[in-house]
Amino acid sequence: MPPHCDTLDGPVVNAARRSLEAGKADEVLAYAPESAEPEIREAFALASRVRSLGKDAKELADHSFFETVVRLHRAGEGAPYDGLKPAGLDTGPVIPLAERAIESGDVEELRDVLSKTVQEQVARRLAHVQELARERDRDLAHERAWVSAMLDLQVWSHHLYGAMLGPAHGKHSPKGHATDTEG
Repeated sequence: MPPHCDTLDGPVVNAARRSLEAGKADEVLAYAPESAEPEIREAFALASRVRSLGKDAKELADHSFFETVVRLHRAGEGAPYDGLKPAGLDTGPVIPLAERAIESGDVEELRDVLSKTVQEQVARRLAHVQELARERDRDLAHERAWVSAMLDLQVWSHHLYGAMLGPAHGKHSPKGHATDTEG
């Protein structure tokens, strides 16, 4: 996933901002695992005290709190934390569509983009396999190119299917569906 939860305009930092402004850590707690709650509450309490010491102290306290919650959020995903990213990074076309779908309840635009992309990729990959199939008997190099493209389509399809059925952060597979690499 493109950087999003670790950006200054991402959902984790926005929840942290709302928590600081409201004077309650509750909203941001949902973005990290339960085991992280004591550390978040401690960081929140410290940031809340320091924020009143002036503009620079508020900015530093907020930034420190953002780093803490994003780090703990990332740890909960099983992902590394490598610092906060600036606001305004390109997250690609899907994240904004997913956010709009969540806000509006209308899935049509997101579904259409995802469906169109899958259809285009399947068609492109299959066309490549078929193109190479016409030359595969020519020599071993052509046979290897065909095998590589054929396996690419199969393994890509397998991973896509697993991703569609599995959790976003890969913590577990849905019942009865393997998401391991084969091929």
